Amino acid sequence: MPSGTVADCSQAPLFMEDLEAEAFLADKAYDTNELLDMLKETGIATVIPPVKNRREQRAHSRELERHVIENVFRALKHRREIATRYAKHTASFISFSSKV
Repeated sequence: MPSGTVADCSQAPLFMEDLEAEAFLADKAYDTNELLDMLKETGIATVIPPVKNRREQRAHSRELERHVIENVFRALKHRREIATRYAKHTASFISFSSKV
C-alpha cells in the first residue's frame, strides 16, 4: 500500500514507544483497540471519544478534553500577532520573542 493511503491511527503506536505523559488526547479517528491497549499498558489516561459504532461505549474525560482545548486556544490567541501578521517589521518580532 502506498504511504499516502495509510491511516494516521495505525502509525501512532510507532511514535509512542517512549512517550511519557499523564494523558493522551485525540479525536475519534484514533479510537483503535491497538492504541487503547498500548495506552492502558503504559498507564497513560485515554481521552479519546469513542466512535458511534463501537460495541462497548467507554467513558472519557470531557473535563480534561475541554481543559486541553481551552489551553490550546489560549496559546494561539497569545501568539496571534505572528499568526495574523500584525508584526511586519524585524523590531516587532524581536519584541515578541522577549514576551514569550
